[in-house]
Amino acid sequence: EVQEIEKQYLTVPLVDVNGQLAVKLNYKGEETTFTVTQLFAMYLTKVKEIATNETKMPVSDCVIAIPAWFTDVQRRAVLDASEIAGLNVLRLINDSTAVALGYGITKTDLPEDKPRNVCFVDVGHSSYTVSIVSFIKGQLTVKSRAFDRHFGGRDFDRMLVDHFAAQFKTKYGIDVKSNGKAMIRLMAGCEKLKKVLSANAEAPLNIESIMEDRDVSSMMKRTEFEELAQELISRVEAPLQKALEDAGLTVEEIDAVEIVGGSTRIPALKERIQAFFKKELSSTLNQDEAIARGAALQCAILSPAFKVREFTVQDITNYPIKMTWQPTPEEEETELVVFNKNNTIPSTKILTFYRSEPFDLEAQYAEPEMIPAGINPWVGRFSIKKVEPINGEAACVKVKARINIHGILTVESAYVVEEVVKEELIEEKEGAAEDLDAPLTRKVKKLVKKGDLPVVSATSSLDRSLVNELREKEMEMIASDKLVVDTEMAKNTLEEYIYDTRSKVNGGIYKDYINPADKDKFINDLNDAENWLYDEGDEATKSVYSAKLAELQVVGGPVIQRYRESDARPIAARELRESINQLMSQATSSEEKYAHIPEAEKNSIVEKCSKAQTWIENKEERQSMMKKYEVPAITSAEIRKQRDDIVYFATPILNKPKPKPVVVETPEQPATPEPKSSPETKHDDSKDMDID
Repeated sequence: EVQEIEKQYLTVPLVDVNGQLAVKLNYKGEETTFTVTQLFAMYLTKVKEIATNETKMPVSDCVIAIPAWFTDVQRRAVLDASEIAGLNVLRLINDSTAVALGYGITKTDLPEDKPRNVCFVDVGHSSYTVSIVSFIKGQLTVKSRAFDRHFGGRDFDRMLVDHFAAQFKTKYGIDVKSNGKAMIRLMAGCEKLKKVLSANAEAPLNIESIMEDRDVSSMMKRTEFEELAQELISRVEAPLQKALEDAGLTVEEIDAVEIVGGSTRIPALKERIQAFFKKELSSTLNQDEAIARGAALQCAILSPAFKVREFTVQDITNYPIKMTWQPTPEEEETELVVFNKNNTIPSTKILTFYRSEPFDLEAQYAEPEMIPAGINPWVGRFSIKKVEPINGEAACVKVKARINIHGILTVESAYVVEEVVKEELIEEKEGAAEDLDAPLTRKVKKLVKKGDLPVVSATSSLDRSLVNELREKEMEMIASDKLVVDTEMAKNTLEEYIYDTRSKVNGGIYKDYINPADKDKFINDLNDAENWLYDEGDEATKSVYSAKLAELQVVGGPVIQRYRESDARPIAARELRESINQLMSQATSSEEKYAHIPEAEKNSIVEKCSKAQTWIENKEERQSMMKKYEVPAITSAEIRKQRDDIVYFATPILNKPKPKPVVVETPEQPATPEPKSSPETKHDDSKDMDID
């Protein structure tokens, strides 16, 4: 099913490589096959490179969002591809769950008791998922999920391609489907037309020289588009109904319907979803980035480097998984559904077996019709080793099966438990007669863990040795790609140097800075290099291009340097003179802030500046007598060094702090006692009063 549907969108043939789907293509001039795991690893490598360049730091830990309907084998393939790409996956998160996380973690009004039920409808480029999630404060729980694996925006594009291909065959007499390039251009035009019709009542389709030097054009109204798409739009309702049934909810119990995915912008699609739920649709999330945002938030939650609001994610399995085994004479059952559909993940189950020898467990999907057609329902084989009887009887073996955070089945461990009989004291009841000679006891049977058993797993995951081998191949291809880019860059650099230097030497700004005796030969060398570049040097290596550039720069480099010096030298000389004048002014100043500096030190600054002044005047006089194409008598770097020398010499002297004033301590004088008043003579400040 997958190959039949996908091959209409591919430009390379699909082949089988040791049971894995692969593509056959031309790589570096040779016919090569790459498995889909390798192709996905290449994609992840490119994404990793982009992230590294954007963040300016190495990227290793990540969370990858995957289609919720991926099976165990597909999830393991994603992990293998991630390891090949050098990534450490903290979690494989279902894309619809990532959307729900991005929605819920930012909500501050979530209830604490009665859950809020939200339906997320995601119609993307190639698949369609419906997920019903209940939210309470700090937690989301996925209640159900339904999907159409092969319904998305590309189906509408394909519908338009078929329509216009038939129209152009009649109108222009050309068969677009017979030409691969024409089909690609038509598909791009139809995708653009679809997007324009989402916001306009009609839109044109114009493609120049689509094939056989023919231009094609047409018009389409939105009503015509919706008539053509009736069959596709009718596929929307089935997953909606299925998700409601699995969640045990009615339309009225859905509190909100959130739409994401670029294809939900199609008006007819939105109208059909809205008619089903009988309520307004919500689009509070970024329809194109909602999944990526949710995955990034999950990565932050799992990473110790970030502090994020606590938010629990409870996801579910999409398919039931059963275990089968070879029965013993005492057993009748040979299989058991261990994880039902919509079982919470991560989840652990303990299975009990009575065995006297090693045994195998086979895991497979209990309802193969639920998984994608053509996918093997087999999940894995788990062999429990070193099982031996205990006291001549079958041992009690406990097997711990788990669906981990990635949604992948594993058997984490197996161990033997032994039944041990122990005596326990019986507590005496109040009022009972005491028996000092015989305390009351009872025998109790307890299961005690005796030891772990080795478990050998056989799953669809690649062997470590093969992963390492593919990792090395990926690194080789990365290095090869880098060499191609570097080679092209070296070629472009050489080409640019030839054109730029030749035009500037031959009558341009470099003409006065090259020795006339060397000019004609240098221009001929540039012309020869250009001819070589477009002839035998067209497919040369990076080292050859670099060597050819270095050869030309032997003559061209000094020319360019002399030109640049002619601009930089006067600027450096001006800055030197400004520094000389400023420092001499400060050293000879009579201002108070320099009065504490010894005259000898200030004179040393004046002497240093005078020598620098004489030096620059002599050098400039000598330079003025030279030709522009001769080796300069002085460079801007030498002038800047002279300036730095006098600045570094004078600055510590001129910034020398003033000495603190000397404090002279005065000895304390003894206090003089105040005279005491005589008791006989009392001073009265009151004035005489006249009484009439």
